[in-house]
Amino acid sequence: MDCKQVGRVALATAAVGAAVLAMPSAAFAQEAARAAEHATFLTSSGAAWLGGAIGAGLAIMGGAAGIGRIGGSAVESMARQPAAAGQISTAMIITAAMIEGATLFAVVVGMLAVLKA
Repeated sequence: MDCKQVGRVALATAAVGAAVLAMPSAAFAQEAARAAEHATFLTSSGAAWLGGAIGAGLAIMGGAAGIGRIGGSAVESMARQPAAAGQISTAMIITAAMIEGATLFAVVVGMLAVLKA
C-alpha cells in the first residue's frame, strides 16, 4: 500500500467515525433541544474537573516522555561505553526518580483541582 492509499483509508475511516458519532445526536435531536434550554456549556465544577483531568494527563505524558528519553539515552550510552554502565545506571535511576516525583506532584495538584470543585 502506498501513501495515497493509506491516506484514503485514513480519511474514509475518519468520515465513517464522524458519521457514527453524529447519528445519536440526530436520533435524539428533539430531546437534546429540550435539554439545551436548561443546560449550560460548562459549569465551574465541570471546568475544574476538565482542567484537573487534562493537567494530570499532560503531566503523565510529559513524565513518561522524559523517563523514556532517559532510558533510551542511558542504553545508548552503555552500548558506547560498557565500562561506565554502573555509573550511567545510577545516574539514570536518580534522574528518573526525580522526574517521577515531579510527575506525581503534578498529578496530585490536578486531582486536588478536581476534588476541590
